[in-house]
Parts: sequence; structure tokens; C-alpha cells
Amino acid sequence: MKRLLLALVLVLPLVSGCTKKQNEIVIGEYDSLTGSDATFGLSSNKGVRLALDEINAAGGVKGKKISLVTLDDQGKNEEAAAATTRLITQNKVVAIIGGVASGRSKAAAPIAQTHKVPFVSPASTNPDVTKAGDYVFRICFIDPFQGFVMAKFANETLKLKKVAILRDVKNDYSVGLADVFRDEFKKRGGEIVTDISYQAGDIDFKAQLTEIRSKNPDGIYIPGYYTEVGLIAQQARQLGIKAPLMGGDGWDSDKLSEIGKDAINGNYYSNHYTTESSDPSVTEFIKKFKAKYNETPDALAALGYDAAKILVAAMERAADLSGPAIRDELAKTKDFVGVTGKVSLNENRDAVKSAVVIQVEGKNRKYVSTVTP
Repeated sequence: MKRLLLALVLVLPLVSGCTKKQNEIVIGEYDSLTGSDATFGLSSNKGVRLALDEINAAGGVKGKKISLVTLDDQGKNEEAAAATTRLITQNKVVAIIGGVASGRSKAAAPIAQTHKVPFVSPASTNPDVTKAGDYVFRICFIDPFQGFVMAKFANETLKLKKVAILRDVKNDYSVGLADVFRDEFKKRGGEIVTDISYQAGDIDFKAQLTEIRSKNPDGIYIPGYYTEVGLIAQQARQLGIKAPLMGGDGWDSDKLSEIGKDAINGNYYSNHYTTESSDPSVTEFIKKFKAKYNETPDALAALGYDAAKILVAAMERAADLSGPAIRDELAKTKDFVGVTGKVSLNENRDAVKSAVVIQVEGKNRKYVSTVTP
């Protein structure tokens, strides 16, 4: 009962209408609004809401306004699955904008597939997510590309020869990225001097870092989430490790700098967009986001915004609002100009798009380079 009440309390402020009406279309969303990686879900949700506010202000879809029902997955796979079931069976949503974390999407997507409800993930990068079936889509690049980007950057730009890997062994996202980085870096002639693990929720990484220090690597690849990465950076510097740290889009949160403080500065990660872009679609999005929320949007906010826009564009093109009709139009998405780049979905329903490399400078994120597929 306590868990149900929590979900209801969190949903009500985010919902335009929980009961389906004649003149509205209900879309579902689940996200990590609480838990250790809550900034991901909160940012993605803000992006989704901004997009749907704009769409409703312009008349909605097929003459009807969109109502958003958002549930909290609390950062847990089982809650993501339960939220998806509830959105489909109780809220009768026509489509779902899935959460950020790959593990949660892997738990939720098969449920949407079974019910033939289109499922669009803004940011789940593990390759297995869309293998759940033909109703499952994502508008972000996948881990093989993201791992390739950082292996190439480590080898060609940073000129690293020996790298250590520190992965979250219980996180599908982290394991997938680590595997790809390892293989790509070795293909380029680099050496992985050690590949060791931790688990989300750990706070003491000194044993792993002491082992890494003994191998004297030129760099350390840490494809985890900001909560642990910030602590790892601090403890690495305390142990006298000066090698550059590298990671993936799981670093992208202001909390990274709050936790890592000066220790995280100067380090690098791959990401979906840069706030330093001069592209009009990016600058206009940042302007509108700041006006609504009084903060600068991170990549998760931009991905949530793009996911909602791409889904609604498919709904507008669809002959009707049935699952198969929306699914068919989503699959046709090509050269959609989004905030996070030009998005085309391939035969696996994965986005083909560029990535950027970012350097941390306090709460600022300095653009370094763009890598195209």
C-alpha cells in the first residue's frame, strides 16, 4: 500500500488528466523520479512535458489534446515492469515513452510488445533493448557506437596506450559499454591492463583503485552512473591516480560535479548533445527549457524532448491511433531534425546519429569533438 500511495502522489502533478476522455489521447511514461539516478528521470520527464506542452498549444494530434500519465519506477527494474503494466491495463495508453536506464527498459519493453503498445525509449543504449520486438524503439545511439567513440578518442586524441576498466557489474548499460570499449581499444593496439568491477550503491572503491594504481594505466574507463563515478573520481585522486578518467552518457548530471567536486574536472565522456551547439534547434530548445524550468537542459532532457516529438509525429502521420498504425509510422522515421541531432531509425529500430565527446569543467560541459557513425 505504501508503494502504491507513493506512485499516486508522484503522478498527480505530472498528469494533464488521468482519466481518458473523448477529446484527449493518453500517452504513458515511466521514469526514475526517485532513487539513486533520479536526475535522469526528472530531466527526461521535463523534456517530455515541454514537448507535449508545445504540441498541445499547437492543437494536439488529430484535433485532440495529449494527456501524459507519468509513473515513478524508483530506479528499480521490477517497478518499471509494474508501471508499464499499469499504464497499459489501467490507464489505457496508446503508447509509452520508456525510461532512461537500459536494465529497466529490458524489463518493461517485453510487456509493451506483448500488448502491442508502441514503446519509445529516449536513452536506453544497451543493444538488447529493442530486441524485445517490433513495437520497441529508441531515439538514442547504442552502446557499440558509444564504446567505439571513446575507444577512438582514447587512442587517437588522448594517445593512451594502457587503460584500466572499472565497470558496474550489475548494470547492463555499464557492462555493455565496458565490453565494447575493451574490444575496440584492443583492436587499435591498446592494452587493457585490468578490468575490475563494483556494484551500484558502493561507496568505497579504494580496493579496486589500489589495484588499478598498481598497473599504472594511462587512463581509466568508468562507464557507470554519476552517483558512483563522482565518488570514484574523488578516491582516485586521493590515492594519487592522475590518469584521465573516461565514461559514457551516464555521467551527464549536475550531481556529477556536486559529488566529484574538483576531482572530476578535466575528465571526458561521450554524450548525445552539447549545450555549446549553435544549431538553431538546440539554441531554441535551451531557451524554452530555461524559460519553463529555470535550468539548463542536460542530454536526458533533450532526449526526452526528442522522443516525445518523434512519437507524436508518427501518431500524426498514422492512419489511426492503434498500436500497429503508430508502430508502422515510427519505423519510417527518417532524418527527423531533433535537438540531439538528425534521427533516422534503422531496421532494428535503433537511432543512427552522431555522438559528442564532452570534458567536465565544474558544472560546465566543454564540447571537445563530434563522432559520426
